[in-house]
Amino acid sequence: MNFSTIAHESNVVSINVGGRIFQTTKQTLTLAGTDSLLSRLVVTDSTPRFVDRDPDLFSVLLYILRTGNLPARSSSSSRSFDVRDLIHESRYYGIESFLIDSLSNPSQFEPFDLRRSRILQLNGRDSPSSISPSVNGGGLHVAHGSKITSFDWSLRQKSTVLTNFSAVDSLLEISPGVLAAGATDFPGLQIIDLENGGFVRTTLNWENVTRSSSTVQAIGSSTEFLFTSFESSRRNSNSIMVYDLSTLLPVSEIDHCEIYGAGIDSAIPSTKLRWVESCNLLMVSGSHTSPSGVNGHIRFWDVRSRNMVWEIKEAHDCFSDVTVSDNLSAVFKVGVASGEVFYADLRSLGAKDPWVCLGEERKRSLNERREGLGCKLESYGNHVFCSKGSGIELWSEVITGLVGNASRDVPEGRVFRKNSFGKLADSGENKITGLAFGGSRMFVTRKDHQSIEVWQSPSRGISI
Repeated sequence: MNFSTIAHESNVVSINVGGRIFQTTKQTLTLAGTDSLLSRLVVTDSTPRFVDRDPDLFSVLLYILRTGNLPARSSSSSRSFDVRDLIHESRYYGIESFLIDSLSNPSQFEPFDLRRSRILQLNGRDSPSSISPSVNGGGLHVAHGSKITSFDWSLRQKSTVLTNFSAVDSLLEISPGVLAAGATDFPGLQIIDLENGGFVRTTLNWENVTRSSSTVQAIGSSTEFLFTSFESSRRNSNSIMVYDLSTLLPVSEIDHCEIYGAGIDSAIPSTKLRWVESCNLLMVSGSHTSPSGVNGHIRFWDVRSRNMVWEIKEAHDCFSDVTVSDNLSAVFKVGVASGEVFYADLRSLGAKDPWVCLGEERKRSLNERREGLGCKLESYGNHVFCSKGSGIELWSEVITGLVGNASRDVPEGRVFRKNSFGKLADSGENKITGLAFGGSRMFVTRKDHQSIEVWQSPSRGISI
């Protein structure tokens, strides 16, 4: 036996868990940290240390320790694990943080295999008005009426705090356990500390020209900034304030509009804020419904220079909702009249009409019906999700390498494919009102339901 073989064997550790022998390396076990049981199992003698625990659960945790991911279920006969059992075992071995990271890893999100895995029930009679996944991708915060209910990363434990709002319309976790919350009928953006029972650390306000109070229309954030869309209580001015995320001190003001006469364009506050990391731009959008139709705007702002770099004013088939995808380098909208999903490439936003329809755009009068009314649109990873009644359309780009489809006016290499899922029998009563994504999960809210649906891929063999 040569020296390299001896060195290799001395690096191997054998562990007897519930009668099954596992072999791994010292380096793998020490990854668990000095305070964990696994690090204490690193021994130099050849006798396997015995641990009186479930070997199947240990194999899952050892795989997570080695790779950082949950193991895929290899066959239909593979055992399915309840997350409560894994939590209990991970705490015993001292590696709960590894389990949290693996369950909240976005790479584990499998959009083509999503299943409704759990229903999170809320206390009271109010339906969810806003949902915000935790910044670590594991837990969830839900605004319903004047309350905010928070679920931990396992979705097994929840706590509720009472706010000063009659109803919370905007909610965003800006750091672990700290929420930004606002309402359209109550002044100020409140920074709420959940660790201290919902204590309001501070209230941020916009000082408008008329010196009236200001209400919150939308909240967004980047790694550096917190963005808040305000409207004066008199509804004659609106603006977006930029705050330093770490200090919450004001940095700048953008998109300030004052209403003069009947100028409908300036009357529209921004109700959606999305940061585009690849471009260092803030996308803002807002729309207004009147007897003559729906009008709206989509603008991109350079926050540092306070310059608006692109704008489109929507009138013809204005959006019901709009989102932007960093991964796909595109803006997406769902037309309020047609109900179709469109995209505009971020590299060609200067075009007069940048929109390309992803579906079969119907040649008919758009004023007949507003088929896109109430549809919600969100992007996550390389996919775009659009709610249609009680169901969801999933749009994914397919790279074909073929020349564009002239009938759909799709540029070369940009073809999107649709998949539909989740539709319930009665779409009227079960209409989707909200979509949110965190880690490996999709969260869905429905009209008049006092609960949140959790959607997840079952292929990993973990049930929640």
